[in-house]
Amino acid sequence: MKYTLLLLFVFCTSFSPIETNVFICGSSGAKKYHYKENCRGLSSCSHGVVKTSLKQAQGLGLTLCGWED
Repeated sequence: MKYTLLLLFVFCTSFSPIETNVFICGSSGAKKYHYKENCRGLSSCSHGVVKTSLKQAQGLGLTLCGWED
């Protein structure tokens, strides 16, 4: 039984989670990230929309857009 639990633990922890992609405005003043490329929060972005990982966006201090939650 304990070998089964050990194998289950190793199996579950050996896979990395699926990376979530988000969209941010390319401006250095960007403060929010967006799950949808066509989010209305990005409508005023004049620097181009950039696709990045959720982890990277959060690492930059960005928070979820209010239109998305």
